[in-house]
Amino acid sequence: MKYKHILFDLDRTLWDFEYNMRLTLTDIFHRHNLGDYAPSPEHFIETFNIHNDRLWNSYQNGDLKKEVLRYKRFEKTLSDYGISNKDLAMVIGQEYIEESPKKTALIPYSIEVLDYLINRYQLHIITNGFNEVQFTKLELCGISHYFTKVITSEISGYHKPRPEAFGYTLASANARKEESIMIGDNLEIDIMGAKAFGIDQIYFNPTQAKHTQEVTHEITSLLELLKIL
Repeated sequence: MKYKHILFDLDRTLWDFEYNMRLTLTDIFHRHNLGDYAPSPEHFIETFNIHNDRLWNSYQNGDLKKEVLRYKRFEKTLSDYGISNKDLAMVIGQEYIEESPKKTALIPYSIEVLDYLINRYQLHIITNGFNEVQFTKLELCGISHYFTKVITSEISGYHKPRPEAFGYTLASANARKEESIMIGDNLEIDIMGAKAFGIDQIYFNPTQAKHTQEVTHEITSLLELLKIL
């Protein structure tokens, strides 16, 4: 058996980020009567995603502190609907952090695949998410026991795709590059980051997004892992 260690991304690879995020933001939308300003929960969520993606990139690049990111993405979203209220943005930001990790939807076949892999490999998580959020997700989804090591960017001090993030994770797991393979949904952050570091990769691409990168393996369903591993 070539591999001994499997590195999983968490959000959008095992934990259904899109579904859980939309459920949380819809609850927040109704709780704070944001329908008085925004045309629909869906419109509010799409506006949030625009600001969140841009600010999250700033956070990963070290240009924005976590505490600022948490409220700023909502402050800018509210501003687009004519709401200038930093206090409300901070309340919503805290609610989102507290409530979203309590949602437990997983990507289809996550449990079946983890059950299959657990007796064959050492499984690990490498994620750019916040400590308090990611560990809560793993516990409440009932999958924390599958993983030997859970390494967040806050633990390692580096965000994927930085090589230091992968190096810290392998060192923590006492794993060698040639014995390890990375599974993730983000082509640039998970897959190209792992490739640049010298780790084989499995690109989870359920939407069959077009790209020109060469990867070790590419799948559209987690069930395909059973054929590869």
